[in-house]
Amino acid sequence: MKRRLLIAKALSHEPKVLFLDEPTAGVDVDLRNNMWEEVQALRKSGVTIILTTHYIEEAEEMADRIGVINQGKLILTQDKNTLMHQLGSKQLKIDLKNPLEKIPASLADKKLELSQDKKQLIYTYDASQKDKGVYQLIEKIHEANIAYEDFHSQQSSLEDIFVQLVKEK
Repeated sequence: MKRRLLIAKALSHEPKVLFLDEPTAGVDVDLRNNMWEEVQALRKSGVTIILTTHYIEEAEEMADRIGVINQGKLILTQDKNTLMHQLGSKQLKIDLKNPLEKIPASLADKKLELSQDKKQLIYTYDASQKDKGVYQLIEKIHEANIAYEDFHSQQSSLEDIFVQLVKEK
């Protein structure tokens, strides 16, 4: 209830800039969802919202721009989409029909990993590159007579990028 009161108090004077410091810490799921709906409505009405949070998935969903603070220093401020495009990577996971004991020599130049259960080939690539190498990889897999069942691609999350940035500094 205290958190609800603080949020209502912050909104009562219809601010042009709203600072939210860890607004969802200690609140239940229903209140969090209601709060984010209200924050989205405020954003659409033109209110600038500055959010500090340890819940990086919230920042990924809500933010237009991201600032990363490490040990009290602002190390980066950037448009979220640009940041994710420049520093993010993509993974293509290829589900194999039959497990492989090792990656064939003909695929060694593709920087592939074999999953622990040996049932997936994992190809990580830079999503910002024009030639991602996926087409050539699939051709080489066919040439190596490796049977596969499915493909899954996954973009790195803002949390992955955050961890990478903090480790570098």
